[in-house]
Amino acid sequence: MVDYIRRVLDATLDTYQPLLAAVELYGAKGVGKTMTASQRAASVLRLDMAVDVQRLNADPKIITELPAPLLIDEWSRAPQSWDLVRRAVDDGAPDGRFLLTASATVPDDIPVHSGAGRIVGFQMRPMSLAERGLTKPSVSLTDLLKGSTKISGQTEMRMAGYVHEIVSSGLPGIRFKPVEVRALMLDAYLKNLVQREFTDHDRRVRKPQTLMAWLAAYSAATANVTSYTRILDASTPGESDKPAKETTMAYRDALASLWMLDPLPAWLSTNSPLDKLGQAPKHYLADPALTCRLLHVNEHGLLSGDQGTGTKLRQGPLLGALFEHLASLSVRVYAQASQATVFHMRTFRGEHEIDMIVQSEQGAVLPIEVKLSQTVEEEDIRHITWLREKLGSHCLDGVILTTGEHAYRRQDGIAVVPLALLGP
Repeated sequence: MVDYIRRVLDATLDTYQPLLAAVELYGAKGVGKTMTASQRAASVLRLDMAVDVQRLNADPKIITELPAPLLIDEWSRAPQSWDLVRRAVDDGAPDGRFLLTASATVPDDIPVHSGAGRIVGFQMRPMSLAERGLTKPSVSLTDLLKGSTKISGQTEMRMAGYVHEIVSSGLPGIRFKPVEVRALMLDAYLKNLVQREFTDHDRRVRKPQTLMAWLAAYSAATANVTSYTRILDASTPGESDKPAKETTMAYRDALASLWMLDPLPAWLSTNSPLDKLGQAPKHYLADPALTCRLLHVNEHGLLSGDQGTGTKLRQGPLLGALFEHLASLSVRVYAQASQATVFHMRTFRGEHEIDMIVQSEQGAVLPIEVKLSQTVEEEDIRHITWLREKLGSHCLDGVILTTGEHAYRRQDGIAVVPLALLGP
């Protein structure tokens, strides 16, 4: 057994869970939702177990009678539980009464009330770099969003360390296993996803191999805005009888409903002088280690320059895309702690693009570029410089995330921060 590792989300739950009657943690299977919620629960109903579903069906009042806080784990396996919680909240359930977890949304043909105003949801992702305990972060994203200019710190993490973290997975039940076991578990995770999870959540897959091929093609487009048409073509090379576009879009939506896809939406810049921005999302899976397994690359291969499969769908080296994936995962975990939102930005013709735009609740933005290098050149900052000139005071700062040793601020004011030193 691995001792519980406190997550970034725990600080948010410390603040809000005692003040809310019902809280939901949702996200891909294996990210740690049940473990995190269990730390706060006095009793548990596991609705992925038939015996607990039978208990609930036999006596729905059990949700108000079991000791609080009550964890209703994998509630979407028995969707009626959601409405029972909603009604209990309407009837005056005390704050801190319910915790719910879900690894999937409910299919559209099953009527479930939205829960708006009753149940507050928080997405949980695989472990960010800061949560893995490799080094103590010295630069806080929250502080940057509040206007802090302090940038300092030093780390021993280098390229090899980041590659190790990319392939090791941020899924708590997998990352602490020996390397050979991790590979087996990641492959089993993907196989079970296609062969069992869809069925368990009332979604049918007629051709699992087609879905797996589409998932591999999607992985090849990591950190890119490749069209879904190109992804479909790449997943069915040489086939004249290709699946209909609607079929593959249904697969995409089903994978999204299991939180396996974690696309980064485009920034629309509604309150700025910018226009003609691209609207396509950047493609990411839930965990970069799953991407590695689908593209048939390992730690040694990445360090040796192996580009994996699906190279026609990718712009630039695979390792650069995977490092950006790790950075995006981590930044989104940290941003959630500040109630900020993360996007990417690309002008319509591609003249300017920024890997991440972190937008605060007040609408101010923090542009972040990701650089697979220890050094930063003038070319690396030109998009951030351009955006700062466009936005003026609405642009809080500018950050380049690197694989370097030191965090510092350049003479032009842009912060250079090793990814390992960034935290919530």
